[in-house]
Amino acid sequence: MRRGGRAAALTRQAGAAILTAMLTVVLVATLAATALWQQWRGIEIEAAQRTRVQSAWVLTGALDWARLILREDARKGGADHLAEPWAVPLEQARLSTFLAADRNDALAADAAQEAFLSGRIIDLQSRLNVSNLMLDGKVHAPTLLAFRRLFELLGLPDRELAALVSNLKSAQGDAVARAPGTAASSAPANAPAFAANAPLWPQDLAQLVWLGLSARSLVLLQPFVTVLSVRTPVNLNTAPVEVVYACIDAFELADAHRLVAARTATHLATLDDAVKAGGNVAARFDSAQHSVATQFFEILGRLQVDQDVVVEQTLVQREGLEVRVLWRRRGNSPVLATLQ
Repeated sequence: MRRGGRAAALTRQAGAAILTAMLTVVLVATLAATALWQQWRGIEIEAAQRTRVQSAWVLTGALDWARLILREDARKGGADHLAEPWAVPLEQARLSTFLAADRNDALAADAAQEAFLSGRIIDLQSRLNVSNLMLDGKVHAPTLLAFRRLFELLGLPDRELAALVSNLKSAQGDAVARAPGTAASSAPANAPAFAANAPLWPQDLAQLVWLGLSARSLVLLQPFVTVLSVRTPVNLNTAPVEVVYACIDAFELADAHRLVAARTATHLATLDDAVKAGGNVAARFDSAQHSVATQFFEILGRLQVDQDVVVEQTLVQREGLEVRVLWRRRGNSPVLATLQ
């Protein structure tokens, strides 16, 4: 009996020891896995931060390069057209091709083998400017006609244009009424009282959905419409056929195609050249609505490092030889996603 009890006790002790050892192994493995995961996570975060900073520097360099191209183009003077260097897109290329051809730079070149850069410069005055719809608190009839012709050409509902114009009128009136230094007594007696929830003036194309446009209409309008802070004429050298047709009320679609074909052979140096290229004697060109030069450009850049993609959109204004950055955006917005 004593031997049996002692054997049972030893068996129990052995089982407890094995269980303790197993628990110790599990605990050590868990702690090791946790430490390994934290180390891996730290490395990934550091790598992501390093990639983000490096991408920002590369895209900043690309932006400076694009501004230099626009500045040199301004130095030459004359009209802005699609045969100029700024209009040639940068197709996707390895970043190493931009590095100095120096054997001492081989390490940097190897590191850049999996980095690809692409981009392009877009003439924003090749599009109809939403800001042109309003002038001194009133709807600008020629611009409204141009938008109506564009909506009709694209098959978009006229009610959306009416809603857009109505909301823009309210937004501009509310902005004037709320401007600092504007006295309430200076407003006419019959002036409307603007509601606290009056729409804000749009700052970019995506915000037009707040003012009456549907998402489908916005996608269709994106290549032909822009939102700038000031009124701008359409550059007939760079505008697509649809915009040329829309902004010249006497034009038929065939006239717009004729003008675009003519400017491809020889760019329009003056508005008089546009009159000849269009071939429509009834067409009237106004320097307030039509131009052959541009001040506002959009610079799009795309950088791919391994599997990470960074895209950037920049609005610049060129005045003389100065190319000012108005704003920069980085991310994956629908507009930026179109850059491939």
